[in-house]
Amino acid sequence: MSDETKVKICGIRDSEAAIAAADAGADFIGLNFVDGVKRQITLEEAKKILNEYRSIPAGSDGPKIVGLFRNQPIEYVNGIVAELKLDYVQLNGSEDEDYDSQMTVPIFHQVRVQAGTSPESVSELVTGHVEKSRGVVLDAFDPSTHGGSGKTFEWSLAEKVASEEGVLLAGGLNPENVVKAVQQLNPWGVDVASGVEYDGVKDPELIRQFVKAAKNT
Repeated sequence: MSDETKVKICGIRDSEAAIAAADAGADFIGLNFVDGVKRQITLEEAKKILNEYRSIPAGSDGPKIVGLFRNQPIEYVNGIVAELKLDYVQLNGSEDEDYDSQMTVPIFHQVRVQAGTSPESVSELVTGHVEKSRGVVLDAFDPSTHGGSGKTFEWSLAEKVASEEGVLLAGGLNPENVVKAVQQLNPWGVDVASGVEYDGVKDPELIRQFVKAAKNT
């Protein structure tokens, strides 16, 4: 694979944003099925998005599709994976090794970094997943939400592990600060949701700016 920084555009809620991500050169797009979050979509909404996305040339070999879940029944998750032909799942809860072993596609695990956490603790958490060929999404801890808060965490905590294959840096990134993040951490990839939105809606121009900034740094 290329050494270029990977980019995930998360919280896609319409086909326009999915197509914009593909056109911009993103590597992943995320569809959120976590109950109760502001970017949650239904199975029917996801079908519509992906049908339109996959009808364009870039949709066949463009960004991989990641489904986000949190502590939901294994059968439910694998059912959506099969019906939508998802490429990955991102697990955002307390899913354990037994749960992971029953997933039918590769996994990203969300790791939420709290203030006061030591770099060693972050490294241990990340390494535990990477050594088992699981990806990691490093996000900021926020007690009011399970992700997509738009808040950053102290990047220096991830300096030892951000460049490991499969590690996505998330949390408060946008087209302006992603350059500094890439320069400081050289992450394998970066993940954005609110940072490419206006008033809660994905903006194609911000998506293009973000992907360009991440990949050209």
